[in-house]
Amino acid sequence: MQPTNSRLLRCLLGSRKRAAVVVAFWILIAGLLAGVAPTLESVEDNASANLPPAASDSMKARDLVRAQLPGQDATPAIVVVRGEGADAAASAQQAVTRITAALSESTRPDQVASVISTVTAPDAAAELVSRDRSAQLLVVPMTGSPSDESFQNAVDKVRSLVSDRAGPTEVAVTGPAGIATDTVKVFSGGDRILLAATILLVLVILLAIYRSPLMALVPLVAVGVAMRVAETVGALLADAGLITVSSQTASIMTVLLFGVGTDYALIITVRYREALLDEPDRARAMRTAVHRTAESVLASASTIVLAMFALLVAASPALRGFGPYLALGVAVMALVAFTLIPALVLLLGRGVFWPGGVDKAAERGRGAGVWHRVAALVAKAPVRVASAVVALLVVLSAGLLGYQESFNTLSGFRTATESERGQHLIQEEFGPGEIAPSTVVVRSHDDLRSGSAPAEIAAGIADAGHVSRVGEHPRFAEDGTTVFYDVVLDLDPYSSEALDAIAPLQEAARTAADAAGVQDATVLVGGETAQNADIRSALDHDTTLIALLVLAIVTAVLALLLRSVLAPLYLVATLVLSFLATLGVTTFFTVTVLGDEGIGNRVTAYIFIFLIALGVDYNIFIMSRFKQELRTRPPAAAVTAALTRTGGVVSSAGLILAATFAVLMTQPIRELFQFGFAMAFGILLDTFLIRPLLVPALVRLLGDRALWPSRPGTPQTPSAPRTEPPAADAPAARGPEGGSGRLLRAFTWIAVVEACTWAGLLVGMYFKYVPETTELGVRIFGTLHGAAFVVYVLLTVLVAVRLKWRLGRTTILALLAAIPPFMTIAFEVWARRTGRLPGRAVTANARTVPSSR
Repeated sequence: MQPTNSRLLRCLLGSRKRAAVVVAFWILIAGLLAGVAPTLESVEDNASANLPPAASDSMKARDLVRAQLPGQDATPAIVVVRGEGADAAASAQQAVTRITAALSESTRPDQVASVISTVTAPDAAAELVSRDRSAQLLVVPMTGSPSDESFQNAVDKVRSLVSDRAGPTEVAVTGPAGIATDTVKVFSGGDRILLAATILLVLVILLAIYRSPLMALVPLVAVGVAMRVAETVGALLADAGLITVSSQTASIMTVLLFGVGTDYALIITVRYREALLDEPDRARAMRTAVHRTAESVLASASTIVLAMFALLVAASPALRGFGPYLALGVAVMALVAFTLIPALVLLLGRGVFWPGGVDKAAERGRGAGVWHRVAALVAKAPVRVASAVVALLVVLSAGLLGYQESFNTLSGFRTATESERGQHLIQEEFGPGEIAPSTVVVRSHDDLRSGSAPAEIAAGIADAGHVSRVGEHPRFAEDGTTVFYDVVLDLDPYSSEALDAIAPLQEAARTAADAAGVQDATVLVGGETAQNADIRSALDHDTTLIALLVLAIVTAVLALLLRSVLAPLYLVATLVLSFLATLGVTTFFTVTVLGDEGIGNRVTAYIFIFLIALGVDYNIFIMSRFKQELRTRPPAAAVTAALTRTGGVVSSAGLILAATFAVLMTQPIRELFQFGFAMAFGILLDTFLIRPLLVPALVRLLGDRALWPSRPGTPQTPSAPRTEPPAADAPAARGPEGGSGRLLRAFTWIAVVEACTWAGLLVGMYFKYVPETTELGVRIFGTLHGAAFVVYVLLTVLVAVRLKWRLGRTTILALLAAIPPFMTIAFEVWARRTGRLPGRAVTANARTVPSSR
């Protein structure tokens, strides 16, 4: 009876006709999905990614403002007008009068709800006019969703009207409406450049590596199909509310699939060239190549997918919504790599190696001379090599001394925008804090309008540190139980000092409310600064939690792959050193040299997750080859063989992956530039320093203990190549069937009990929190699912090691751990759609201003 994996490989890759069926299948799937799915741009959500957790104080304050104060659902555009010349005040007033009239006419855009200026609201002059009266503000509330094209066109028309009526004054349209429109323009222009640059760069590198046009096109075709399938499936899931996709996530998906897809193609096709040395039949050689690379490629894809799912434990929407779409893309890419890439190569026949031919391609499967010299260096002085690499990594990490984070979205645009110019005008004429005032919300059980409490609370807020002014006229809810104060800080509202000032401001308002006799007052602070403070707090917590979880996942995958306890520890240590060095160099280059305000607030988490998940790939490739070489060689010779035989392909793969991420540096957004630079540098560091020098040196120093507790056996003389590879799931040696059978039955029962437990918990959540589902309830539910995720993966790895399962079966069982997190997402979506949880409102990309602004 043929092994299962051999039958599957024969079915898919048994002949050119079968390969043609595989190719036709993928083309059909991509076409059908494209016909039924919405466009990815139409379902992108760029608002929630820039918000703190829904349960944070700043979001509660925002919800109260919208619920209690009429008209706060509109997205305001802020028009700043600055007069010129000796009579700047008069020219500014005349321009404001003309602009107000233009935006009040019937020909104005339908989205313009009203105009608040010194013409329509003279009482607000104290807040709308600068101290020297040379500049004024107009607030233009606009209805509709900032993500709609009609809204963006309306903002452009407002800008045109403002410019036409400005006369000799300097004007700019900024605020949430202007920022949202500029953000869409910046991203839309960058996406086209990103895709074109990525394709061109990858094609050039592949041509240099393969020296064959058709072979270079195979990975690009495969990536194109995988990207199309992933985008359409992702769009369907986002349209159903199951996942969130942002513009940044879509950009990162593009380079990730190109990098990972070409890496997998290289690994498979290089092994195919090696197999052609011993097996002239191309179909059998391809099946041998796929079999021999399956374990390492599957381990690589599983690590990335599980690392992406680990983001579901995050509380911050920026991280929590980031993972599922990218996990989907990598999973699709791995499936395409195992099926479509081999099928395309077989379908093209001998032409795929033109013009060099099959013989030259097969000869290039042998190790290159440079890697023999590198292996000789490691073998000669492993202590000095390891010490030098570690010392260099420590020196590179010194750049972290200048590390700081930035929460200013506009300062992150690497292209001039009208919104940023308007913000600078406001800062210059009105003070740094005026560009993003905060809102202090005080809520009581009693009507606060009749007593002196509001005035006393305002006085207490004014005495708080770094408060520049408090709005003269606090606003009350209809029932008078809630009062809202507009508060302007004397700090840059996006600076770390301003974020640190939010907690003292909230405490000062609470103390003033208690002193004024307000019983059981609820005090909240809203606004851009408060939201950024909550984002920072959530990101700090999430980054630590996710880092530990990702390291645990990587360690578990390495332990399963290598059947070792010691090897995962020193391999993960090299990854952590690589991350610290990369972040240090990125900080030095972007902050110290280029002058960025700081590292984007989410960039550090992104770098850690991707660098660890992708960097471990090269450790997987060399260590899995080392383990294979141990069957026929002693440890010292196995290290040399593994390094020389994987040097070329891994270096080529690393170069392509680094180059694709470097394309992100063409994007006009700071976060993507920094992320692209960091990933490119970190991958090159892993490819040309850690993987060929540090890891082999450590393995060489440890000798027989490198894979402890496993020990290399007596090397055997390699036998003649087999017609078909052994089954991937066939264990090397089985113990008594009874012991394994009992353990397997125990594992099955544990899995069944766990499934029943989670089903019961889901039912329990329904009856406990319906119809009054709370955010806390969903958070508890998600935390329990996160714990189950970790327990299930560790349990699977434990049983797999005991039963000596291969990676294929283990990965399928381990990925079942993704079911509980998706149940959490489904539960939350259902709760929000049925009104049991507050839905995510569609807002502008970054700014919220009080109604007086």
